[in-house]
Amino acid sequence: MDRLKVKIINKSGMELPAYATPSAAGMDVRACLGSPRVIQPGERVLIPTGLYVQLPQGYEMQIRPRSGLALKHGITLANSPGTVDADYRGEIGVIVINLSKEPFVVNHGERICQMVITSYTHVEWEEVDRIDKTVRGDGAFGHTGLE
Repeated sequence: MDRLKVKIINKSGMELPAYATPSAAGMDVRACLGSPRVIQPGERVLIPTGLYVQLPQGYEMQIRPRSGLALKHGITLANSPGTVDADYRGEIGVIVINLSKEPFVVNHGERICQMVITSYTHVEWEEVDRIDKTVRGDGAFGHTGLE
């Protein structure tokens, strides 16, 4: 497994994001709040993390929901996955939305999402007059699941 050094400033006063198990792809990220924040049903809020990162060129950070919060409480992310670009230097914020019918309280230090750091490729477009045909062709959403 490859390792990547990433510079981080941690103003949260909590431990750094960490992998829960040796094979985990995502690291849990915690809320950095001065006081508990109630998220009403249907409401979306920006939750600060107290984290600032310097990703190497060619890498991005994806911010993803925690499956347990989504299943048990209807708490997910409004822009999932959120992308943090390598040239962003501000605080990492998480746009959390409450899809349940009950208010949900986010406490300081609560694990609210996970982050995955991955490489990406920039595309060079090649304009053409036609593209190769496939068996699927232009079959759209649900096309392969009808049988």
